[in-house]
Amino acid sequence: MVEIASNLFTEYRHWLSYLAFASIVFLILSLLLIPKLIARIPHNYFSQSYPRTRHKSLSIILLLSHLLKNIFGIILIVAGIAMLVLPGQGLLTLFIGLLLLEFPGKYRLERYLISKPAILNSLNWVRRKQNVQDLSID
Repeated sequence: MVEIASNLFTEYRHWLSYLAFASIVFLILSLLLIPKLIARIPHNYFSQSYPRTRHKSLSIILLLSHLLKNIFGIILIVAGIAMLVLPGQGLLTLFIGLLLLEFPGKYRLERYLISKPAILNSLNWVRRKQNVQDLSID
């Protein structure tokens, strides 16, 4: 068994070094960016009274911004999944990625996830560290 592991390590040594480097990059980026993104969520975003607006006219700039926001959300979701097994804030990164994506039923999924005490407490802890009001749900 040890011989097999040793052979795998030597055979895939360059891939493991890439994975280690990516892990360090994701850890640093998550430590820098995730708290800032969490602080930008409006405190009443998960309340029923938060205004949900739809744009009636579509411009190229609006379409491009939605496309970039969705691409960034997908990147954060993939990074969050990776951070579940690698160092980093995996669940928070997944949650921020979901907040950025646009899909049917998104708001119901967000409210379901935020109703979990572990997630709400984690987000509010990060917000308090950023001197931002706690998230409220109703």
